[in-house]
Amino acid sequence: MKSLFKVTLLATTMALALNAPLTMAADAAPAQKAAEQAPKNAAFKNDDQQSAYALGASLGRYMENSLKEQEKLGIALDKTQLIAGVQDAFAGKSKLSDQEIEQTLQSFEGRVKGAAQAKMEKDAKENATKGEAFAAKFAKEKGVKKTETGLLYKVEKTGTGDAPKDSDTVVVNYKGTLIDGSEFDNSYTRGEPLSFRLDGVIPGWTEGLKQVKKGGKIKLVIPPNLAYGKNGVPGIPANSTLVFDVELLDIKPAAKAEAPAAAPAEGAAKQQ
Repeated sequence: MKSLFKVTLLATTMALALNAPLTMAADAAPAQKAAEQAPKNAAFKNDDQQSAYALGASLGRYMENSLKEQEKLGIALDKTQLIAGVQDAFAGKSKLSDQEIEQTLQSFEGRVKGAAQAKMEKDAKENATKGEAFAAKFAKEKGVKKTETGLLYKVEKTGTGDAPKDSDTVVVNYKGTLIDGSEFDNSYTRGEPLSFRLDGVIPGWTEGLKQVKKGGKIKLVIPPNLAYGKNGVPGIPANSTLVFDVELLDIKPAAKAEAPAAAPAEGAAKQQ
């Protein structure tokens, strides 16, 4: 098994080695001009020195950030030993054999994974407890309703026409936050509404948007089992209760009859 650090360092080295030649081949003149305009630092005798230092600084920042992330998991690596390992490797006098390095890094990777799993389970338990407390408080607000699944919602504007069905495509603007107010998604700031089939999203949305009609606005408080559950997704921790402010802009009913799979291709051919 390749270690976490070896894979990362290999990827970094390959990117540095391959990216420049490809850029030059694609558009040599602009790349050469950019190189000529690169800032010169008096602390370095030539470009090679400055480039070497920049590479070292980049790797150093990466390792510093990695150490901080590991500290969050309860793993405190000795920075002095890390630097000593780099220096010894360059000097060709490593205190560990290649086999010992590989075994040590494999063991370390296992520790990191174990600590990350333990932290995730701890956070998931805490998030569930905090989410339940938040939902209980929200449920007491005027106008809030709760469904059998545990979804909480408050209709701020009903809208007009018919409510969307599972097979309909809806167009919405929305803002999504965690219970502490941290925003993880916002179509308003992107400047582009989201369009999707109602039964193709998390259950909390599928159920919640049926409570309003075109032009309606609703606040949803979605428990983990109707959102991303105990695993979570990037930006949304495990067992998170989610809060959404949603505006239903449009409803596009599904076709009354589904055409055979080959029909669209046949139709396109006829049009040509």
